[in-house]
Amino acid sequence: MDVQRRGVQATGSHVHMDETSEVVLLHRLLKLTNRLMAPFSTHLSHRYTISVNEFRLLMTIGALGRTASHEVAELTGVNAMSVSRAVATLQKHGRVIVETDESNRRRKWLSLTDEGKRLYEIMRPQTETVAHYLFGKLDTDEVAGFASTVEKLIERLDAEDEKGQSVFLERTKPADE
Repeated sequence: MDVQRRGVQATGSHVHMDETSEVVLLHRLLKLTNRLMAPFSTHLSHRYTISVNEFRLLMTIGALGRTASHEVAELTGVNAMSVSRAVATLQKHGRVIVETDESNRRRKWLSLTDEGKRLYEIMRPQTETVAHYLFGKLDTDEVAGFASTVEKLIERLDAEDEKGQSVFLERTKPADE
């Protein structure tokens, strides 16, 4: 589909979009996310009995080593309830060890078991393959520009007001609430 027909106009280095094209772009991003998950669901999920959130946590803990559950939630963007469920399942399958921090009883330290490390080492190359495939046709400047845009979008979505509430969730409430 031609982007000109979607209400996207480029002037100099700026791209202007009308509301319709912003919605189209949002749906394109959602499609991108779904397409990116296809190798996971096709090649890993069933083979290793692991959900996408468990996979995200396993890969994050594997990359960081011992880390706190709230840090994993922050880094992955997975909400605390989903992190808790994924950790419980990973623990049940012997992939993660959960330890209470003695200096802060509310903090839970997460680390991979030997089985978790084994699975991390199996899955890490698949993650790298997906990344190389996705970005392989882009030049260095395009990757850097995309990375910058992604960081700006995450920063905007993570913004909080003076009360610590999500600005994004507050501003996107349905009108009837």
